[in-house]
Amino acid sequence: MRNHKHTFAIFFTIIFILFSLNCSSYRRPVIEDIKSSPPPEPKEEINLVTIEEESIPNFEENNDTIVSKQAPQEEPEEEQKKDPSELLEEAMNAYQDAKIAWDQGDMDTALVALDEAYGLIINIELLHDSPLIQEKTDLRLLIARRIQEIYASQATVIGENHQTIPLVENKYVLKEIKSFQTKEKTYFESSYKRSGRYRKIILKELEKEGLPQELSWMPIIESGFKIRAYSRARALGLWQFISSTGYRYGLRRDRWIDERMDPEKATRAAIKYLKELHSFFGDWTTALASYNCGEFRVRRVIQAQRINYLDNFWDLYPMLPTETARFVPRFIATLLIINNPEKYRMHLPVPEPPLRYKTITVKRAVKLSSLSKELGLGEDELADLNPELRYKSTPDQEYKLKVPIASEESALAALNSLPRWIPPETTYEIHYVRRGETVSGIAKRYRTSVSAIARLNRLGRRYLIRPGQRLKVPSKGVRVYRSSQSRSLTKEGNKLIYKVKRGDSLYLIANAFKTSIQKIKTLNGLKSNRLDVGQKLVIQSGTPEGATFYTVKTGDTPYEIAKKFGMNLNVLLRLNGLSSRSKIYPGQKLWVTQKQ
Repeated sequence: MRNHKHTFAIFFTIIFILFSLNCSSYRRPVIEDIKSSPPPEPKEEINLVTIEEESIPNFEENNDTIVSKQAPQEEPEEEQKKDPSELLEEAMNAYQDAKIAWDQGDMDTALVALDEAYGLIINIELLHDSPLIQEKTDLRLLIARRIQEIYASQATVIGENHQTIPLVENKYVLKEIKSFQTKEKTYFESSYKRSGRYRKIILKELEKEGLPQELSWMPIIESGFKIRAYSRARALGLWQFISSTGYRYGLRRDRWIDERMDPEKATRAAIKYLKELHSFFGDWTTALASYNCGEFRVRRVIQAQRINYLDNFWDLYPMLPTETARFVPRFIATLLIINNPEKYRMHLPVPEPPLRYKTITVKRAVKLSSLSKELGLGEDELADLNPELRYKSTPDQEYKLKVPIASEESALAALNSLPRWIPPETTYEIHYVRRGETVSGIAKRYRTSVSAIARLNRLGRRYLIRPGQRLKVPSKGVRVYRSSQSRSLTKEGNKLIYKVKRGDSLYLIANAFKTSIQKIKTLNGLKSNRLDVGQKLVIQSGTPEGATFYTVKTGDTPYEIAKKFGMNLNVLLRLNGLSSRSKIYPGQKLWVTQKQ
């Protein structure tokens, strides 16, 4: 039995050894075959893949995911080997594709194309003196604006307009909130109270154009909802248009009317401007800043940013002009306070009721105060309804006049009995302020009043003026000049010289000596109108046309000399720089014109 056991043990040992050898010899040829021979038959590959997918599915999925995410990171290395001009061309092509997709309403494709274009742009490395730097910057700005425009338009389509004006509470906004809570509290509350007159008009126009209703609070910052507000930059009205921008957006301005003060027409013009700015910059914060100081100035600041930078308003903030930079945080502060006055410890007054009126057609000039008197209205009631009328009179042409409700018929009847009003001709002098001058001193010199100068130039209550400022000084139809007798000329060779005195201007000097400003500037090589006290000006150089010299004899007088040569006495005096009080002496040479 024991022998059988040994036999079985030996037998199984031999079989195990053979089996092991067999397995080893089987696996080794397969490995060698994989290394050296062609790929296995399709059937075997399918079986192998099937086995691998069944055995490690999770690892394979993770690997695919990693590969797909890491692959694009390798592309810039390949792209960077290309010529920068080729990459710029590719980026421009991608931008054009995005524009086409955007025009077709396919925003997703547009964003993908813009992302591709931006990816190409930021990986272009140029030398500091490369001629392609400006081209790269311009294309980057185009891409950035288009991306912002797409996102802004998506927010508008969804109807969440409040999200397009981000109400952030950063340090700049909190500073303006504190200002409204303290030193500007009265201004804020009175502006909010006046807003009731015009907000209904503004909200109606904003809704019509699909713009955020929050924009209706802009006039609090622009003008305090004062319809006749006038700034140092000569911007006028509720929306603070300067003349050129108002004209650009259809606001009429002539002798009778200035539509910048018409709340309805100015609102429509402001909305046109805001839509254009939003379309250009793509976000409301930058658009609002541009409304305040002009799109070109903001654009210059944006172009000065880092080349590989997608612009954000709060990064532009420190580089904008102070007044412009403050406009946006002041506006956001206004919205935050109005949305939640309790949070900011503000008690807002009840807004004034909206304006209510009817319109009638007037075809001739009528003074509003006369019409108000006939209708039994307050002195300024019609003027407040029609603030665009510059003389508080209807123009001498067809005009739609606003009148209180229920007074249309009586107003039309009263018009027939009122006389035609003729506005006075505006006569004024232009005075350039000199150092040390005051409004009262200027008024005394021109024989007018301080209030008249302040009103004509829209000066504040403190009557502040600065050197070099251009003032209109009313002259009440009589031009106030220094007489030529108070200005004497001296003769130097064949030149007539005038020595500038305090208060002189080229206009007054030219008028006194019957010449022109341009002629004086040419004779003296002047490039500006600036004069200095004591400066010598050549008024006349060379021999006057048709003139000859006459030597004064004993007993001669200017009158007798003028009579002798058939000249007007004033002509003789002017030719020789004399006045009626000037003395002449024997041997003196005077220019005279021969009797014709």
